[in-house]
Amino acid sequence: MKLALEAGPLIVFFIANATTNLITATAIFVATTVAALGLSWTLSRKVPVMPLVGGVFVVVFGGLTVMLGDDTFIKIKPTIVNLLFSAILFVGLATERLFLKLVLESAMVLDDAGWRSLTLRWGAYFLVLAGLNEIVWRNFDSDTWVAFKVWGIMPLTLVFSALQIPLILRHQIEEAPFDKEGANKEGADLEGKKLDSSS
Repeated sequence: MKLALEAGPLIVFFIANATTNLITATAIFVATTVAALGLSWTLSRKVPVMPLVGGVFVVVFGGLTVMLGDDTFIKIKPTIVNLLFSAILFVGLATERLFLKLVLESAMVLDDAGWRSLTLRWGAYFLVLAGLNEIVWRNFDSDTWVAFKVWGIMPLTLVFSALQIPLILRHQIEEAPFDKEGANKEGADLEGKKLDSSS
């Protein structure tokens, strides 16, 4: 569901650009992004941090694109967002704050060395994405940029995420299973001690 909510507006953006023009497609992209964020809130009563930040930038830069009729704004948006994410992660590392851990700790439990390595890798990856976006939008036409944004960035991110699995497995902390029988025994012992002390 989360993947559909995040990828849906991009796919609509691609189709709209192919059938209309980039300015109109951007207006549709803004509308579908807001709708996806609203649907995410309706279904789960929360919106993930990164899609929320990305959505805010889509609204701001997409709005500027539509109002001024200049597609430069929507084209530089991925560069700015990726540089922002990278800067946040690297500043966090420099100040010994693991922001990635705050975002993902509900999904997996790693030791701090693992979180630092993962943060370093994602910070570098966001820099790469910013550089790729600059290369594509400055050297190719708008249709190529839209196709790269939709069909290039997502597969690259999925592959990069998959490549982090060995690191995650090495640093994963196994949570101790809850021993119901042991817990009951401990509770019975405590109750017995209370009875003895009261007598």
